[in-house]
Amino acid sequence: MLFAVLLLPAAFAGWAVGHYTSLGSTTHTVTVSAPTTPATTTPATTTEATTTEATTTSAGTTTAATTTSSSGGTSGNAAAGKAVFASNGCASCHTFQPAGATGSVGPDLDTAPAQDAKADNNMALPAFIEQSIEDPDAYIAKGYSKGVMPTTFGSSLSSTQLNDLVAFIVSGTKS
Repeated sequence: MLFAVLLLPAAFAGWAVGHYTSLGSTTHTVTVSAPTTPATTTPATTTEATTTEATTTSAGTTTAATTTSSSGGTSGNAAAGKAVFASNGCASCHTFQPAGATGSVGPDLDTAPAQDAKADNNMALPAFIEQSIEDPDAYIAKGYSKGVMPTTFGSSLSSTQLNDLVAFIVSGTKS
């Protein structure tokens, strides 16, 4: 009986989180807490924020999502993007302090994306990073050769993984 009583609010919370995260650039906060447990909320942080979401679970704890928006209106979670960066071997070729990466085959992601986005017709940084992952030969940074970065990343990552990876790189890139 208790299981059935707790299942309904959990199902609603799952629907609400899924529904609100797919709406684009509107700010939403979804809070679900057990009646006997006071919820605590910590503020969500943003980088170039257009969407901020905080979800409070039934245990009364809060998770904050860091999001960023590209010119296409997509958003990603920078914390999840760090895992995408690590699991796809990005650190073996790129230096990027937020990931503890010291690769030297590809451009330094601490500074190069911002400089290269400006050099590439003053392209918006998130859009430039997304393009660089999906079509790495679209713009070749000074001192690097065409065909070095695999072109498979754009097709092997889901749109969520791509958005998360872009958000992570944008969050750590210095202008």
